[in-house]
Amino acid sequence: MNQDKLQRLIDAYFSQPERRVVIPAGETILEQGADNDRLYYVCSGELEGFYLEENGESQVKVFSASEGAFIGVHSFFSETLIASSTVVSKTESELSWIDSTTTAIELERYGPLTAQFTPIIVNELSRRQRRAMHESIEKEKALQKLYSAEQMTTLGQLAAGIAHELNNAVGVLSSKTERLQSIILELLEEIHPEASSFVDQGLINGQNISSSEVRKRGRELEVSYGIDRDTARELARAVPEGDLSQFWLKSPEQAVRYWNIGRDLHDMRLAARHSVGIVRSVKQLGRTDIDTDEILDVNDSINKALVLLQSDLRRVSVHLSPAAMPMVKASATELVQIWANIIKNASDAMEKVQEPEIEISTRVSNRFVLVTIANNGPEIDEATRRKIFQPNFTTKKGGLSFGLGLGLAIVKRILSGYGGSIAVKSNQEKTIFRIKLPVEDGHGKA
Repeated sequence: MNQDKLQRLIDAYFSQPERRVVIPAGETILEQGADNDRLYYVCSGELEGFYLEENGESQVKVFSASEGAFIGVHSFFSETLIASSTVVSKTESELSWIDSTTTAIELERYGPLTAQFTPIIVNELSRRQRRAMHESIEKEKALQKLYSAEQMTTLGQLAAGIAHELNNAVGVLSSKTERLQSIILELLEEIHPEASSFVDQGLINGQNISSSEVRKRGRELEVSYGIDRDTARELARAVPEGDLSQFWLKSPEQAVRYWNIGRDLHDMRLAARHSVGIVRSVKQLGRTDIDTDEILDVNDSINKALVLLQSDLRRVSVHLSPAAMPMVKASATELVQIWANIIKNASDAMEKVQEPEIEISTRVSNRFVLVTIANNGPEIDEATRRKIFQPNFTTKKGGLSFGLGLGLAIVKRILSGYGGSIAVKSNQEKTIFRIKLPVEDGHGKA
């Protein structure tokens, strides 16, 4: 309502010292169901209104009132003169009042008391509605946080049990891989010592060349050595640069076969080490403390994720556009887990796409590392986008999430622990995930 009109009413009806009262904190002003013939104006303090339900067992808070609010509106203007709620002073409060004996001031000009106070009634009801809506929204947010925390705790307990079993399996995989590597290298040294260069090339470097680079290098080798395209491309993966004369090349097919042995051992060792970190991360699913002691390059962690997903990305054209990046303080395992989850989901989503593509770019802006992962898969509808990071949501029956919908929930938890964020945007042409990670300064502050 108009402030001048409101102020006129306050000055006219609520400025008399004899109709002012100070209420101590905790005191009841109105009692639900009791007589009340007063309309109170709150000069200062905080008060709360409660409604006792019909069963008499539960009392519900229905409104809050502070300076400028009115109390007793319903009982006074409905002329029941019976309080509809119990009002208690939350803090020491000063109130001014009028009652049923108060006469209208300037009756001929402004009309009867009810007419003069109609704007106040409407204004007070509107104010209460807005405040109730705000409190309802805040309560819903608090309940959602509590529900999410309970979910994460339950998942953490489940994950701890699974992680214990996986640890045993991963430990066997790691130790047996190392033993298998030693045996294979010993046997090859006895049978084909000349193959060691190709085995070492795969064992030390793995496959660290992109699809486009493979095609380019393959064309060069095809022309230079007169070999077929498929073999040339396999050799390109084995020896991405340099003159092949320094390597044993009695049979290109055999050379590739030995390089594959080295590469597979390399990937098995990498996967075993990464699995240990993944298990550790899953065990922390319901926890908020995250170990971030490592200093690392984000681009390097993305490359490690791509290596782990080689088999999933065989038919996908991956384009990585890395920028020069500052070192960040984080867990390498957790960063790899972030990229692996998003890229794996993208690969799965493009199963029916004729020419699947994933574009990954990194840059730095305003003390944040920004990573964008885009794919040309089908659009993610708005309803799915709203739920995509919830712990219990999945659109898949298998894969990394095992149908539990844990993948992107873990991603969001990890990023939140670092003070980062993730957002998704999707249309018919592209689906884009944007990830932000804070860059720390020399004093350890983000």
